[in-house]
Amino acid sequence: MIRRFLVPAAALAAVAAPAFAADLAPPPVAPPPPVPLFTWAGLYLGGQIGYGWGTDTLTVFPRGFGTNFTPNGVVGGAHIGYNLQFNQFVAGLEGDVEGTSIDSSFSPGGVLYSTRIPVQGSIRGRVGVAFDRALLYATGGAEFAGFNTSENGFPGFDQNSTTRTGWTVGGGIEYAVTGNWSIRAEYRYADFGHLTDPTPFTFGFGSFVIHHETENAVRAGFSYKFDPFGGAPIAAQY
Repeated sequence: MIRRFLVPAAALAAVAAPAFAADLAPPPVAPPPPVPLFTWAGLYLGGQIGYGWGTDTLTVFPRGFGTNFTPNGVVGGAHIGYNLQFNQFVAGLEGDVEGTSIDSSFSPGGVLYSTRIPVQGSIRGRVGVAFDRALLYATGGAEFAGFNTSENGFPGFDQNSTTRTGWTVGGGIEYAVTGNWSIRAEYRYADFGHLTDPTPFTFGFGSFVIHHETENAVRAGFSYKFDPFGGAPIAAQY
């Protein structure tokens, strides 16, 4: 009797078990890990290379003679900066230093005038609008440069070295290839004002040459941005 009861009960349990298991809720699926939001904020450093061309407008006193020529050459160096980001707007401070091959010589009236800029640099503010990983920005501030100038003609030769402080303004576009690496293209104009060369051996004592130096430059560069302190902001995925 007991055996005849147990056999049907076992068969019924075997049939009901899969159906009961099917009614159970599936195990919970772990949510995907949060995705860091890209930000332009943080400390960055990088390098740049480009080409510069300018105008050296000079006047010889007391003769009143004036002319101009166009120094040009390669520029390249390193930059460092820091950005803050407020929603879509980015503001920061950047400094750079460059070596250059900018130089030129010009010989009107039997006198050879030469200008060379071996080194230059700047400290600038940057403000821009970010479109996710693309940043359109304007930049401007102080520009510094060392100048080697000379005048060579009968009866002698004069050579001078000086450092000038001027201003610069420009703009560019930067694109973040990854969360840390970005590339950029930039144009800047600089005006170094006037510098004066004494020329006692070329034009006689009491004579001097006044140069007015301006520069245009285009640059391509790259930057590495360090992650902000405490990590980048994140966005959860649902």
